[in-house]
Amino acid sequence: MRTTLLKSLTFVCFVGLIFAGSLHAETSRIKDLASIEGVRQNQLVGYGLVVGLNGSGDTLNNAPFTKQSLTAMLERLGVNTRGANLRTANVAAVMVTADLPAFGRKGSRIDVTVSALGDAKSLQGGTLLVTPLMGATGEIYAVAQGSVAIAGFQAEGAAASLTRGVPTVGRISNGALIEKEIDYQFKDTRTVRLALRNPDLTTGRRIALAINEFMAAPAAEPTDPSTVNLAIPKNFKGNMVQLLTEIEQLRVDPDQVARVVIDERTGVIVMGKDVRVSTVAIAQGNLTISITEQPLVSQPGPFAGDQAQTVVVPRTTIQVDQGQNNKLAVLKDSVTLKELVDGLNALGIGPRDIISILQAIKAAGALQAEIEVM
Repeated sequence: MRTTLLKSLTFVCFVGLIFAGSLHAETSRIKDLASIEGVRQNQLVGYGLVVGLNGSGDTLNNAPFTKQSLTAMLERLGVNTRGANLRTANVAAVMVTADLPAFGRKGSRIDVTVSALGDAKSLQGGTLLVTPLMGATGEIYAVAQGSVAIAGFQAEGAAASLTRGVPTVGRISNGALIEKEIDYQFKDTRTVRLALRNPDLTTGRRIALAINEFMAAPAAEPTDPSTVNLAIPKNFKGNMVQLLTEIEQLRVDPDQVARVVIDERTGVIVMGKDVRVSTVAIAQGNLTISITEQPLVSQPGPFAGDQAQTVVVPRTTIQVDQGQNNKLAVLKDSVTLKELVDGLNALGIGPRDIISILQAIKAAGALQAEIEVM
């Protein structure tokens, strides 16, 4: 009896954990739904030279900016090459990009991406020389330098060549030093604005309710579909990190607009869980015409004479399939996403035809969702 009771309790607990896990899986952290306004990355860009390439660099005659940059760099180092005919193929002009993280401090390192600007074939084995990285204001925030690591490669012979990946784009891990910080007084902020990554009025309202319930005060208020204002309570003044850490871990069930996303180039279809279809009948048929050419060789008889020749006689076979076996299918009112997918799959059609059907259902006013074509 005791063993049976223990098994029953274990089963109940197991089912309860599954049920709790399913409920927990439907919610998301506020940290994943919204970002703190002002706490963001800043994009940096710079122009530099990569040297040490094994003959795979820019052709100086075809890339005058590379030649000018190389001449100017050598002059700064005390080498005069004005008027000289430079023929090196071991140098490539590149654009260097990086993201300056929020609250990045002087002396800390960030990753950079190096992309060829001229006709260089590969950046493999190259070294980026000192390159200042500027922000949108033109001020220098970081300086990059280091060995370039690429994921692709290129091999070339006299009659064939092989290229894998993109050998003209590389990356330097921790390749830039931050030289200037972006000033932001985080601890003295009296109000904080949360910016929703997917703007939605319902989601913003639920975030505000979760915050107010946690703080036991009306501190948060949604102002528009993408913003929630948060007033800092007196007991958290000067301790913003603790407050935002607690708020970020609160869980909210996000809402979304019923939407169907279609990528006609690849045939990808993504439908949200709230997509509904009114009662509609669908028939799908394809007209397929197949033309097959099978030429025949006609040879002369044994006593045809010298004038007889072997000729090729064309033979064409045409087949027409009008899709007469396809039937009319009915999708019932307010079907779920699974029922909609099962109904379309029951017609035996592919993604390309499903795209046309969804657009036709929308045109008929039976699809209760937005269609976004990428």
